Amino acid sequence: MKYQILKIREYAGLKEEAAQWFHSKWNIPMEAYLESMEQCLKKERAVPQWYVTVDGDRIVGGLGVIENDFHDRKDLTPNVCAVYVEEEYRCRGIAGKLLDFVCRDMKEKGIDTLYLLTDHDSFYERYGWEFLCTAQGDGEQGLSRMYMHR
Repeated sequence: MKYQILKIREYAGLKEEAAQWFHSKWNIPMEAYLESMEQCLKKERAVPQWYVTVDGDRIVGGLGVIENDFHDRKDLTPNVCAVYVEEEYRCRGIAGKLLDFVCRDMKEKGIDTLYLLTDHDSFYERYGWEFLCTAQGDGEQGLSRMYMHR
């Protein structure tokens, strides 16, 4: 893969650009991403963590690990969140590499089980994630699928 996966905790200079990129994808206030990334940069705890995939100096994909991804199953933590790959970079294995990378990185930090809330119904199985249950996202009418990776 010609792309690089970078840990925000090791690339503090990417914080602003990464926060703006995630904000542009998910419409969550940029300040929320900045605050979470600041916590990540302090390196006090394993969670939160943020990762981006870059092609040269362009962010083309990313995801985070946070305590809870805005759902009613507070017992299922930590959560992989904000998984996104730019449309023109999809179908190149970037999401799978990011997911594998974060699972290995978190395992090195002593976290063996990760959770993920999504509306996708077959994507994550390809990368070793197992459907666990449904959960209600904050402010959502219907249920979403909760996956687990060990």
